[in-house]
Amino acid sequence: MEHNLEQFVVEIRELLRLDDRDGLRETLDFMRVQDIAWVLMELGGDDLAVVFNRLPPGRKADVFGYLDPEYQTRLLGQTPRADARFLLSEMDTDDLTALLQGLDNEQLRDYLRLLPFRAIRRALKQLDYPENSVGRVMSSDVVAVEPEWSMKRALAFIRRNADEHSNNVIFVVDDDRRLLAAVPIRHFLRGRPDDPVATVLPPNPPVTVSVLDDPIEAARRIQHYDLETLPVVGDDGVLLGVVTVDDVVDLLEAESTEDFHKMGSVGSLSLSVQNASAGLLIRKRVGWLLVLVAFNTIGGYVISRYEEAIEALVVLVFFLPLIIDSGGNAGAQSSTLMVRAIATGDVTARDWLKLWGKEIGVSVSLGVTMGIAVAALGFWRGGFELALLVAIAMMLIVAAASIIGMLLPIILSRLKMDPATASVPLVTALADISGIMIYFALAVAIFNITIAGT
Repeated sequence: MEHNLEQFVVEIRELLRLDDRDGLRETLDFMRVQDIAWVLMELGGDDLAVVFNRLPPGRKADVFGYLDPEYQTRLLGQTPRADARFLLSEMDTDDLTALLQGLDNEQLRDYLRLLPFRAIRRALKQLDYPENSVGRVMSSDVVAVEPEWSMKRALAFIRRNADEHSNNVIFVVDDDRRLLAAVPIRHFLRGRPDDPVATVLPPNPPVTVSVLDDPIEAARRIQHYDLETLPVVGDDGVLLGVVTVDDVVDLLEAESTEDFHKMGSVGSLSLSVQNASAGLLIRKRVGWLLVLVAFNTIGGYVISRYEEAIEALVVLVFFLPLIIDSGGNAGAQSSTLMVRAIATGDVTARDWLKLWGKEIGVSVSLGVTMGIAVAALGFWRGGFELALLVAIAMMLIVAAASIIGMLLPIILSRLKMDPATASVPLVTALADISGIMIYFALAVAIFNITIAGT
């Protein structure tokens, strides 16, 4: 019978409560290693180490690779050094790099001492690549053959290195390890044993990604070309590693999570909300909140400059939240659409002029539609002049906010900054300030209200 993961969590907690070691062993033997890793992270606390240590050594290493780095670090701190050495040495290079890059210098030195020299050299090489680069997430465990080899020799070589070859593509390189081709393994199986590998090389050059590219670019190429494995090369075309589909899934999930955090003015949060401390959550959120307080103070100052207008026509206050919030909502919509379009590569900074013209047309149309909708309410509350004010204000504010929401991500992208920084709260704050200024300036003009100091 198929279990869902929540059922496994409940079952294992009950087995731990009863101290049923045989039952726990049977349940763990039945489970897939990916499911065990998920359940361990759900259990957390002391149960994490208790259940992990009930696994046989081989399954420990497999499960360990599927845990998030924070749980791996926690387990290593509770594991004898001999066992920790085994776990680290069995990790794929990309998973090992993900673990090591989150450690402080003291922990990093301590864990590196547990690794064999070859693994240390590979780990340090990957850590030497820029933080947000393909080099940090690729697996350098890659097997390649040469074009003059026979099919028989190539397949024998792949079999001997089966632990490092886990995909359906065989890479072909020259004497300097420059990548020549990526050939599906079925072509080797169909070929005659004595034929050279060169006979199955495709006419088109292989799709590759640079080791210094942004990891999201690797994800885009895998998606666009429908690849299982994407080779990673240096500037000289030398094959350095691979990025696989499962790496891409993790990358896209992490990128989406980071963008949601930024758009909510939280900043980059490496831990889950469940595991993050209250202090960390406060530090991640308070900075942007203080910035937004400063923006809102500007809005309050603008309102204070129009106290005479409010005193002369109190009904202005009734429509202020309605119109300003509508502008903020329109700006948030525009910003969200633009940030997503930039993230998926659908839009680049070069497209700003064309998008500017389109957004003006869209935003004015939205503003006119919403202006007509509130004009009747304005006429009922204060006659023709108030209806005219709220209609024109709604049209201009919605249009201005939409353009702000469209332009801000593009400007940040041109400045080589993350467009997700153009978060909804920031766009809303800017839209509020411009909306307040437009609304009261129109009110003064239409109702001919005298403002002190003007």
